Amino acid sequence: MRPIRTFKVSPSLPPVLEPLRTLAYNLYWDWSDEVKELFRRLDPELWEESRHNPVLMLGTISQERLQAAAQDDGFLAHLERAQQEFETYRRERTWYERHRAHPQDCYAYFSAEFGLTTALPIYSGGLGVLAGDHLKSASDLGLPLVGVGLLYQQGYFQQYLTADGWQQERYPINDFYNLPLHLERRPDGSELRIEVIFPQRVVYARIWRVDVGRVPLYLLDTNIPPNNPYDQDITDQLYGGDIDVRIHQEIMLGIGGVKALRALGLQPSVYHMNEGHSAFLSLERMRELVQEKGLSFAAAREAVRASQVFTTHTPVPAGIDLFPPDKILYYLGRYREIFGLSEQEFLSLGREHTGDFQAPFNMAVFAMRMASFVNGVSQLHARVSRQMFCSLWGPTPESEVPIHAITNGVHARSCVAPATQNLYQRYIGPDWWALGTDAPEWQRVETIPDEELWRIHDRAKMQMILSIRERLRRALEERGASQAEIRKTREVLDPEALTIGFARRFATYKRATLILHSPERLLKLLSDRQRPIQFIFAGKAHPKDHPGKEMIREIVHFAKEHGLERQIVFVPNYDIHLSRLMVAGCDVWLNNPRRPREASGTSGMKAAMNGVPSLSTLDGWWAEADYVNTGWPIGRGEEYADTTLQDEIEANALYQILEEDVLPLYYQRDQEGLPREWIAKMKAAIRINTPRFNTERMVQEYAERAYFPVSDRWYQMAEQGYAKAQVLAEWKARVFQHWYEIKILDVTVDAPKEVRVNEPIQVTARINLGVLQPEEVQVQLYQGEVDASGLIPVGRVMPMTYQDRQADGSCRYTGEVRYATSGLQGFAVRILPQHPDLADPFELGLVHWSA
Repeated sequence: MRPIRTFKVSPSLPPVLEPLRTLAYNLYWDWSDEVKELFRRLDPELWEESRHNPVLMLGTISQERLQAAAQDDGFLAHLERAQQEFETYRRERTWYERHRAHPQDCYAYFSAEFGLTTALPIYSGGLGVLAGDHLKSASDLGLPLVGVGLLYQQGYFQQYLTADGWQQERYPINDFYNLPLHLERRPDGSELRIEVIFPQRVVYARIWRVDVGRVPLYLLDTNIPPNNPYDQDITDQLYGGDIDVRIHQEIMLGIGGVKALRALGLQPSVYHMNEGHSAFLSLERMRELVQEKGLSFAAAREAVRASQVFTTHTPVPAGIDLFPPDKILYYLGRYREIFGLSEQEFLSLGREHTGDFQAPFNMAVFAMRMASFVNGVSQLHARVSRQMFCSLWGPTPESEVPIHAITNGVHARSCVAPATQNLYQRYIGPDWWALGTDAPEWQRVETIPDEELWRIHDRAKMQMILSIRERLRRALEERGASQAEIRKTREVLDPEALTIGFARRFATYKRATLILHSPERLLKLLSDRQRPIQFIFAGKAHPKDHPGKEMIREIVHFAKEHGLERQIVFVPNYDIHLSRLMVAGCDVWLNNPRRPREASGTSGMKAAMNGVPSLSTLDGWWAEADYVNTGWPIGRGEEYADTTLQDEIEANALYQILEEDVLPLYYQRDQEGLPREWIAKMKAAIRINTPRFNTERMVQEYAERAYFPVSDRWYQMAEQGYAKAQVLAEWKARVFQHWYEIKILDVTVDAPKEVRVNEPIQVTARINLGVLQPEEVQVQLYQGEVDASGLIPVGRVMPMTYQDRQADGSCRYTGEVRYATSGLQGFAVRILPQHPDLADPFELGLVHWSA
């Protein structure tokens, strides 16, 4: 029966408890132990039943319990402390106010998923959790940032296993009215809605807001009338549906996201695309400038590009969204007409090779072409990305392809166990989470008593084991298992045994089953009663990833076949809450992806912050960490063409490290029963990794390297009716037209017969620039060691100086090279475009090299 009218019914709180409502609707509670403990104290059982959702909790708690709390002096004092902490957080002077505080700055951060808390299940894995941590640290730092995403009615699936260990999925409906969400409304009280044009129809979306500390996150929801049933399902499932659903979602995220910002009265100075899902936002922004400001397409493209940032997370081509040309033209052809482009010109915006008329539209390529700052998420990933996408920058040397590295981090106060945070506050300082890598306070980690650190870790381990036992019990009950099988969950996992955790998305390249590679060797480890060892696995495979599902079943089967259900445990329905328990409670964090397939990985960072060392292949973040003092490396960063051989070698290395390093160190106890050397490694993990792999550092890096300069570039481009954008577009067209008229006529070298280290060599080049002027180019010497193939793989750049114009019209440039090392060395002369408004000299993909 459809109701004739609906109401949003709010909890009835006693006036003295009214601050609970404010606290519940701001996700600051997720990283404040004071506030979180307040809600837990109100009703511990309901807190767990609500999946740590204070809004749902306040909506279902009994009035009797509320009245009792209103008369409990201890609870009211706790409420006052929590309220004061939140108000102080919102009012205090921030890092951004101290370092910039530009009145027009606004940074819009677009992502297809946000992992903020278990209570808001609109994330699938690491990409979403990173986006959530980005917002939290932006709030801590006071950045004028807003998030933009989609509000999924079903979100990502909940996982359960059959008796055979096969993953199944269920999609519970998210009740938006019992989540920490605010529906944005117009002044007259009606819902604020936006319209997105699709072929033959308009799709409407309303806007919800999540308050993440100081940062608002705006989420679009199409599940409303008058949308037809298909359009209502656009925001149904995260990463669900076919290619048409996917393009609908990405149009709504990118184009709808820009329209939502306009409806909210926001004009961001930066648009940050977290992966390529939101890249269509560029089309809508260019349409605004063409239709509403009267700019040419070329000028609009320069203005938009100047103000956009793109972060790629994908180290393999298979992970990038590709859309067939006919789909792009069908759904987005109206933009082509507005821009006055041919079909192939329009499609070339998203093609790696613009002359390949059969190639699909690549969302990562489109995002890169429309961004003035592009980055990967670790040093290794940036190198891999430069290899993958170097063709976009023409003959630019791979090492100079402008894809930068900003290594990921994690939000420390969200992932470090509360008791451990309290320990850090006492021994390191109250703002330990904000200290930089060079802060002397980190040396205070060594003053933490070994007994105290070990005792806190033991408690975290026990809490994790009890929670896992309860999860397994509930999962078996839901599956209809026998009482005998359910009773066995009480004995799962030994609190005294070395516990190794592996929890992440079950993609095949992550090799969850590598530890099973040699069953005999693993069984020998597991049968050692003097040095017991156990493994905890958790994670979801994509519903369509059958090889990933098979890995889960293989783990479950191995445990059953060998009677190891107590020592090898797969915990279903991995989520943020379970992740936090595991990174704090495990003794070792295992990660063994195929290098270089892991863009970054962040779970090991969380473990390190809790004092848990990693055991991992040198991929992603671990390749740039201190993997000797804070854990153990598997291999030395080798990359293999033969994956079978790779598995054999790295599985053997894994077993050897466990047998010879990890187990002996863990069970080496002193007279007091403490593993002193192990604890020293725990302390090193905390001291070295916490400040370095922290989103406070990461977001500061985005601010200083991207947001601040990109905002300034946007302000310059937008001045005087976008005059600089028009001039830059015309200049680029002129340079493209005449670039290939440039000729390096001759290069003369004044060098002795035998060149010694650091001896200066004078170089003169005579260049015909055609119609271009000397100030429009920069001439450089590219010097370095010559490899066996006769090339300079990585060169050092030295500028050449313009001297004069010769009688024949050529230009004379001079420079100097000198070599710091001996051996076969060489140099080349190159010419690059030069303009004060270029974000990067390589952005045109034009480099003229000496023959």
